Amino acid sequence: MYLCGNVRQPPAIAKPPDVMRHSMEQYRYGRDLQKHETKNLTTMSRYQESERTKAIELIENSELFEGSKSGGKFMGEKRPFVLSNGDYNLYKPIREEVKTYFQKNDISWWGGRKPTPHTLSSQIACLNHLYPIRKDKSEVLKIVQIICEDMIDVLEITTDKFLPAYIAFEAVSDTDYLNECKEGQKLTRGSNCTSIDALIYAEHKNGRKYLLPIEWKYTEHYNNANKAVEDRKGEPKGTNGKGNERLDRYVSDNHNHPNLISNSKQLTKCNDYKSSVYFLEPFYQLMRQTLWAEQMIAHRNTEEISAVDFIHSHIIPQENSDLLNKVYPYSGKTMEATWRECLQDQSKYKIISPEDLLANIDYNKYAGLKEYLRERYWEFK
Repeated sequence: MYLCGNVRQPPAIAKPPDVMRHSMEQYRYGRDLQKHETKNLTTMSRYQESERTKAIELIENSELFEGSKSGGKFMGEKRPFVLSNGDYNLYKPIREEVKTYFQKNDISWWGGRKPTPHTLSSQIACLNHLYPIRKDKSEVLKIVQIICEDMIDVLEITTDKFLPAYIAFEAVSDTDYLNECKEGQKLTRGSNCTSIDALIYAEHKNGRKYLLPIEWKYTEHYNNANKAVEDRKGEPKGTNGKGNERLDRYVSDNHNHPNLISNSKQLTKCNDYKSSVYFLEPFYQLMRQTLWAEQMIAHRNTEEISAVDFIHSHIIPQENSDLLNKVYPYSGKTMEATWRECLQDQSKYKIISPEDLLANIDYNKYAGLKEYLRERYWEFK
C-alpha cells in the first residue's frame, strides 16, 4: 500500500490550499515553540479566515472577552484577533481554577507560561469545552457515551495530583516509552513530549478499563512537509538532524528500544517509514498518540492509570474542510480515509465535532456554557 511506502506523486487534481498550522509539536507535544507556528506557515484557509473575522467581531462587539482589547502580539506583531490579556481567552467560570490546575500540575501552556491570547488556540478551545464539566461524573459519562455507547462508568484520573477529576489535560505517561526525553530528563506535560489534549478513563460494560485520548482541533490545517527529513537549526542543510532523531525514536531497532511502529498492533507496517504517511501531519500526531495509548496499555501493571484498551477521538469542527476534506498528495484521499488505511482496528478511531461531543450534556445545568460555546465556537459565519 503506497501509504506505507514511498510518497506517491500528487494526483492531477486541484489541491486545497495548504495552510498555516499551529503545529502541535511545539505546544502540546513539545517542540521548540516551533511548531505551532512558524514552520508550517502557508495560505490561510477559508475556515481559519472566517474564524479570525468572527473573533475580531466578538472582541469588539460582545461581552465574551469582558472588555479585553485586541492587538496582543503574536509572532512578534500586534494582531486584531489576539487579546491584550490571555486570561480572558478562558471561559470566566473556569479561568482562575484552570490557571491553578496548570501551575500545580506542572503543565505547560502553548507558546508560553500563561494562557495564550490567541483566540484560535485549540488548547484554549479544548479547555473551554471540557474543563467546566470535568468534575461532573454524570455529564462526563454522557460525553464518553458519544464516543462509545457501551461505556458505563468514568473513573477519576489520579495522575492529576492537584484537582483530580474525570478529565485530565495535557496527559502524559508515567514513563517515557516513546523515547522523547533526553537522558535523565522527565516528561513535561504539554512540552517536548507526546501529550494528550484531554484524557478520560472509562469502564466498558464488559468490565474492561479504557483510555479515551482526545486530540482537539480548531482551525488547524497542514502543508505537506515530511518531518522525517527536517533539518536541525545550525546544522548543514540536508543532514536531516531533526528527522533522523524522529526516525530513531519511533522506528529504529536498537538495544535501547524496539521499532515502535513495526511492533504496533494498531498501525500498519511499512517498508519505508522515512517517506511514509506517518511523518506527515496530521498523521504524525495521530501516529504518536496511537503509540502512546498502546504503550500505556502494554505497561498497565506499572502505570498509575491501568487500562486494557483504548479509543482515540479526533475532535474537529465539521466546518474545517481544509483539514477534513483536503486531498493528500501521498494518498489521493481525504484525511480520514488516509488515516484509516493505516489502522488495523477501525473502531479505535473516531472523528467527532465539538458540538456533537457535548450534544447530550444537561443544558439546564450548563445553560451559560452552552450559550458561550455557541456564540464563540459553534456559529459559523
